[in-house]
Parts: sequence; structure tokens; C-alpha cells
Amino acid sequence: MYYQRLRDLREDHDLNQKEIAALLNTTQQQYSKYEQGIRELPTHHLITLAKFYKTSADYILGLTNQQRPYRFMDK
Repeated sequence: MYYQRLRDLREDHDLNQKEIAALLNTTQQQYSKYEQGIRELPTHHLITLAKFYKTSADYILGLTNQQRPYRFMDK
């Protein structure tokens, strides 16, 4: 499930839940619920995390195992 990917990405970058929660402008408790699969990750947080980790939303969601950097299109 995608919540395991959230934890793995965070730990791979040597970050704690509080730091990611600050990035998302939420609380550590709320972010913890995303990682545990208790709460669904909102789309706007998914986009923020994909950009932050330089990966695709598909990777975070578990739709691909390719953790390649994702090239974002600027408007």
C-alpha cells in the first residue's frame, strides 16, 4: 500500500514525521495517520510530496516500482 511508500521515502531522506508534516502544513499526528493508512492522503499533499521527493505520484501510490525522478511541466 502507498502508506508504506510514504514511510520508506521519509526514512530514506532521514526525515521525521514532524518535518514532513511541516512541509505539508499539517500536524505530526495527522501525517502519522497517512503513514498508518488510517486517513487517505489528500491529492494536494500527494503532489507536494512527489515534487519534494522528486518522484512520481504513481510511485508513491504503488502503481509503479520505478522511483525515477519525475520531470514536471511548467505552465
